Amino acid sequence: MIKIIGYNKLMYNWSGTNPHKFSSLENKEVWQLEQAINFGLNETKLSKTKLKKYWKRLVIDQTKKKLLQALLFKTSA
Repeated sequence: MIKIIGYNKLMYNWSGTNPHKFSSLENKEVWQLEQAINFGLNETKLSKTKLKKYWKRLVIDQTKKKLLQALLFKTSA
């Protein structure tokens, strides 16, 4: 019998980008934030400090960006 319950813990994102081949730590951190926001956190939390630091560089869904902006910067969405 095949057990499928733990499937999602192993592979939840099929991105073709290798996170170990970035030219800088900043690029890697931006990529990691984008992946977490766009595809799910996988039981981790977002860093408020990193979100604010890289806010202008993040390429994420506009609806999610408006919600995060309201929460981070206390503005209306």
